[in-house]
Amino acid sequence: MLILTDPQRTPDPLEVASRLPRGSGLVYRAFGAEDAGAQADRLATVARARDLVLLIGADARLAQACGADGLHLPERRVHEARRLRARFPLWRITAAAHGGAALRRARAAAVDAALLSPVFPSRSPSAGAPLGPLRAAALVRLAGLPVYALGGVDLRTVSRLAGTGFAGVAAVGMAQAVFRPSQEIWAP
Repeated sequence: MLILTDPQRTPDPLEVASRLPRGSGLVYRAFGAEDAGAQADRLATVARARDLVLLIGADARLAQACGADGLHLPERRVHEARRLRARFPLWRITAAAHGGAALRRARAAAVDAALLSPVFPSRSPSAGAPLGPLRAAALVRLAGLPVYALGGVDLRTVSRLAGTGFAGVAAVGMAQAVFRPSQEIWAP
């Protein structure tokens, strides 16, 4: 499971990180926040203590400065992945994808995983028309790399992804759910 932060829907990323199940991933997207460095440092401390994977959204300098596990790239910047991999060979690098062509570019760029969205209707202002689980599953089968479902994924819709081939789920809005160690969140 990956949780992506958002200034409006995740006003306290530190609190969310402290509740995520061990082994989960957190993508901190600073969006130019003035306190991004301090926030990333605090998140890195929590991530290490809780065995979380911390990725920084679109800011390699910030990822390096806080000791993050890697970087998440927007679709338009996936071409940077090979250069980043050469410079930071131990980083995990993911990329956003909004269709089949973007998944092919992500595979060619040798990212570790892609986040395909929107699978379901989403509250994100940038979300386009949803792919739907069947079309998304067809894209995943052709992707040639691990793909996470993003967009409208919540505790209600996640069951519709079982058996589709997704590597797991990614979410923004679900970040506000109360995660408990005994709570089962779907992952293949």
